Amino acid sequence: MLILARKKNQSIMIGDDIEIMVTDISGDCVKLGINAPRHISVHRKEIYEAIKRENESAAKVKESGLSRLSMMFQKLGKSNER
Repeated sequence: MLILARKKNQSIMIGDDIEIMVTDISGDCVKLGINAPRHISVHRKEIYEAIKRENESAAKVKESGLSRLSMMFQKLGKSNER
């Protein structure tokens, strides 16, 4: 981990196109401004982790759901044969 000291209105660069600027310091709270290309997602870590959990949960398909879906398609196919 790289640790840098910055003062208000100072910034760091990540690569050529991501800038992180210290916009305010108040007590133990630091406000950061982030300039990044639109194709790069920027989230607070707790939000990122929640999104990741939701995506993993959505990717898990229950076997019973697949069986029901398969039966629905079979019934639909049979009704179209008539």
